[in-house]
Amino acid sequence: MLRFLLPLLVLALAGAALAWWHALPPAVTIALATQGPAVEAAYATGSVEPVHWAKVGPVLRARVAEVLVEEGATVAAGQVMARLDDQEARARLEEANARAALAAEELARVRPLVASGAVSRAELDRRESEARAARAVAEAAARRLEDYTVRAPAAGVVLRRDVEAGEVVDTAAALFWVGAPRPLRVTAEVDEEDIARVAPGQRALLRADAFPGRVLEARVAQITPMGDTTRKSYRVRLALPDDTPLLIGMTVEANIVLREDPEAVLVPPGAVAEGGRVFVVEKETVRLRRIERGVEGPRATEVRRGLAAGEAVVLAPPRGLRDGQPVRLAP
Repeated sequence: MLRFLLPLLVLALAGAALAWWHALPPAVTIALATQGPAVEAAYATGSVEPVHWAKVGPVLRARVAEVLVEEGATVAAGQVMARLDDQEARARLEEANARAALAAEELARVRPLVASGAVSRAELDRRESEARAARAVAEAAARRLEDYTVRAPAAGVVLRRDVEAGEVVDTAAALFWVGAPRPLRVTAEVDEEDIARVAPGQRALLRADAFPGRVLEARVAQITPMGDTTRKSYRVRLALPDDTPLLIGMTVEANIVLREDPEAVLVPPGAVAEGGRVFVVEKETVRLRRIERGVEGPRATEVRRGLAAGEAVVLAPPRGLRDGQPVRLAP
């Protein structure tokens, strides 16, 4: 008989223990809402460039005969930077000048003969027309010869040189970059979803691979009125301070500060349930709160309304947790 009572006693004790366990309030882990900075920003990528600069290239396809400036050199507006091979152009100019001179001589010879009737007025008009045409061809050839000289479009510094003597260059080539080393700016692309909140004067925080762990600053200076319909973005110019360590051509990641609160209420991300709800622990009881979320980051979520710093919130609320339910702290 005792053999059968022992299993029944064990089952009864197990059932009682299970009933006692279920009667206990659910165990929860809590965290205190803290106060700290929260920054809402629009992300963008861009590159560093001078504010005043220009690409300098040829206006025709030709072989480079001579390069006259080096990188870092200061040039004046109109200064010759390179010469292209102009032998054929010079030959055409000489031919055109010779034809113009011949036409002028023929005209000078014919003019006195008109008064005596030896040459008709129509013949004189034809010779005058031929002389004007020949002179126009010669002048055009002279202007064309000037195209074989590459000049600086403005005063500045040769920021980059991408040409060597002997190369054959075309009109699409940029032989030189000329500009002022300072001031600099970042030309960035901002997604069209964020551009409506970006305005001149806003602060931008920059990161560059050349300066790991360092945050640099800039200011929004200009927003292009027309966006790129293919990339769905807008071009934004960020002004850099004169003492920036960034160099021309560097790529940067930019976060344009849209809103900043140095004393925001912050909670761990796991405390906010779906729909913007949190459970606040008040005297071993949870109270359901609906909050307005702000910036959400990997370490914290900003609470704009509905919660105060110092209040205890439940982390990863267990399923079935309801408003007004007693709870106990998890070990």
